[in-house]
Amino acid sequence: MWAGATLALTLGAVSACGGPPAASTSTPTNSCVNASAAHRAYVVVQHASASHELQKCVGFAGDTIDGQALMDQSGVEYQTQTFSFGKAVCQVDNEPAQYSKCFADTGANWSLFVDTGGKWVAAQTGYAQVTLHDKEAIGWIYTADPSPAPPPLPKE
Repeated sequence: MWAGATLALTLGAVSACGGPPAASTSTPTNSCVNASAAHRAYVVVQHASASHELQKCVGFAGDTIDGQALMDQSGVEYQTQTFSFGKAVCQVDNEPAQYSKCFADTGANWSLFVDTGGKWVAAQTGYAQVTLHDKEAIGWIYTADPSPAPPPLPKE
């Protein structure tokens, strides 16, 4: 669990309680924020319920976009908490609905993956330090598994 918690810790933004998770989205949309931009990157979210998946696309003009800008521009709700080592993601797309501390001692936490070249890799940095190029993605999965499988790859 520590590895997942460490990844999640280095990833995220401000502790707060949220409302219930949004309705299930099983078919990601292909429309992009800033659709006329030359490049695009994706945010993929896999909730604890495997039937609840979310995908967002963000168009960007430069050669790269960082994870912080991608999350902010995607419109995906997320909350983080700042620790001595940086920001950690506590909540994504209103899951968990409520929390009193960012990392659960038992149960699920968020893990981050990075898609470069059509293959997910467990993130080695926090989400804000991730740099993405055209057609790359960050993926979040909410699970209690200390070695989680990545979320589905983005659909263009």
